[in-house]
Amino acid sequence: MALGYVGILTVRVEMPWVSNLKEKRALVRPVVERLKARYPLTVARLDGLDAHDWEVIGVATLSNDYGWVEETLRMAADFIAREGEYRVAWEETDITVLGGDQDEED
Repeated sequence: MALGYVGILTVRVEMPWVSNLKEKRALVRPVVERLKARYPLTVARLDGLDAHDWEVIGVATLSNDYGWVEETLRMAADFIAREGEYRVAWEETDITVLGGDQDEED
């Protein structure tokens, strides 16, 4: 039996019309802060911090319920996609089993 599940969501957002870092941060940072306030997640701006037209946002959560982790990450992905003035270029979700049988939910 699994002890729990760690879920990671990675999302790349792109804003090719943005011309400077200040403008990009003004688009991305509020979404990241609202996401942290709304859901039980850890959220970080991971990559592209020095690029003015794209950024990678990382989201993580932990629970003993696989379905809850999966649903929470889906809600986070939907929130990121609808709340920002950018386009989502790609997203990736990974849920890892902690302890127990690794094939339990695969």
